[in-house]
Amino acid sequence: MKVLVLGGYGLIGEAVLGRLIEDGHDLVGLGRDVRDARRRKPDVEWTAADMSRLLAAADWAPLLAGVEAVVNAAGALQDGPRDHLDAIHRRSVAALVTACEQAGVGRLVQISAIGADLDSGNAFFRTKAEGDRAVASSSLDWTILRPGLVIAPGAYGGTALLRALAAFPWFVPAVLADRPIQTVSVAEVAEAVSRAVGGCLARGQIIDLVEERARPLGAVLLEFRAWLGLSKAPVVAVPAIVGRLAGMVADGLGRLGWRSPLRSAALVALEKGVTGNPKPWTQIAGRPPQPLEATLAAMPTHVQERWFARLWLLKPVVFAILSMFWLVSSVVGFVRHDAAADILVSRGLSPAFALGMVLAGSAVDIVVGVAVLVRYLARTALLAMVAITLLYLAAAGLLAPDLWLDPLGAMVKAVPTLCLALVALAILEER
Repeated sequence: MKVLVLGGYGLIGEAVLGRLIEDGHDLVGLGRDVRDARRRKPDVEWTAADMSRLLAAADWAPLLAGVEAVVNAAGALQDGPRDHLDAIHRRSVAALVTACEQAGVGRLVQISAIGADLDSGNAFFRTKAEGDRAVASSSLDWTILRPGLVIAPGAYGGTALLRALAAFPWFVPAVLADRPIQTVSVAEVAEAVSRAVGGCLARGQIIDLVEERARPLGAVLLEFRAWLGLSKAPVVAVPAIVGRLAGMVADGLGRLGWRSPLRSAALVALEKGVTGNPKPWTQIAGRPPQPLEATLAAMPTHVQERWFARLWLLKPVVFAILSMFWLVSSVVGFVRHDAAADILVSRGLSPAFALGMVLAGSAVDIVVGVAVLVRYLARTALLAMVAITLLYLAAAGLLAPDLWLDPLGAMVKAVPTLCLALVALAILEER
């Protein structure tokens, strides 16, 4: 069977692709940027498309040629420069449903979310529910799956944050530590999708995918800490106001393209708790969904997991320090341009040329210091930082080698800054 998987390189979508490949299906994956996905899963036919722009049935028609089933594993947490919830969750899904009916695509599996509710004040849950309604009102053979907190070997968004908090030194910080959470293994979600695509589920079901027992968020974090192989540490409840402030900062970063799981929408979702009804899936599968302990036990943990967990919270610090360094450097260059130019003049450059170099360098410092804070410009800005620093070191070595012996270490300090930019490049990717 030819199956189209929307969001095929995401946390859930990639696991679904793997399972459907094992089942022998022909897979087409769809996402906004599929370059890395093509390298990771070359057996899948990849199509680059932005769901938020596929808002009419005619937009979907070319993508559905020969397709017999569709799995929608796409979604976004909050509105931002790249994400438009109403377009992705509601309008695009409604257009997809119509296109499937017109093209004769018989089967549609919609991966929704626990808490999806038409009356919700949270845009994520409301638009998810509106997409679910479009699916449920169709003539298709449809299934709607609503997973709890999905745990996967890969880490992205909320699951990355769980690892990072669990690896915090000395104690485990947690906002809303007492909120009930029910997890589900990504393999369990892929199993449910496999059954739905294969026609093994009765038509028209909305199924929660959650473990049997809810546990406080603090307990979930402690399970992750044990899984990482770290020493025991107490959970420290962080005041709600700290969480709200973090959410405000994350929302601001979201406008710059950074998709932090700390955004206010995530905190609202967490405040409600992540709980569902495991009984329907237990009856279908003939067994209860595996608990968090079993999910983690099935995921080998090695040093790379600890590296990732410890680096994740440091990532925004690294970018903030780099931005601050380059912006402060530019301000100093502008304020003390005469002194900086005098150094170059003493090495044989003309006063006008020396002053021009100082002012141009300070202007470039401002540009890269600001650009590194914008997600889609960050890689270019980091590469520019590396190139500028190397050029600066080379020029200083030729024109003023004595500066390397400056007692304040002005030249020497450029080397760790260069290294920090290289570290930022190494950890830039989000998934």
